[in-house]
Amino acid sequence: MTIVELAKFDGRDGRAAYVAVSNVVYNVSTSQRWKEGQHEGAHQAGQDLTTQLKSAPHVRTVIESFPVVGKIEKAIVTERESATGISLLSIIIIAFVTLLMIATYI
Repeated sequence: MTIVELAKFDGRDGRAAYVAVSNVVYNVSTSQRWKEGQHEGAHQAGQDLTTQLKSAPHVRTVIESFPVVGKIEKAIVTERESATGISLLSIIIIAFVTLLMIATYI
């Protein structure tokens, strides 16, 4: 599951309420403390709460007691973009402009 997919499980309008902690996705839908996807007015389901859990008044085992429904997948960057930081379209445009400049000065 991606972060974008996780956001769809916000607990609103009858949807399931999922939260992620350390890349593990938990279903908190059955908890009375997550009504309509809101937790104590401070957190919304459908989000990664790893950072917020560090300052929570309860221990991590509270979240870990809920059913695991998946893991967060990291975004995949194409090999070409990660190696150069430039997309293929940018390379084509740069090549075209370079050729145009060469043709203009010849």
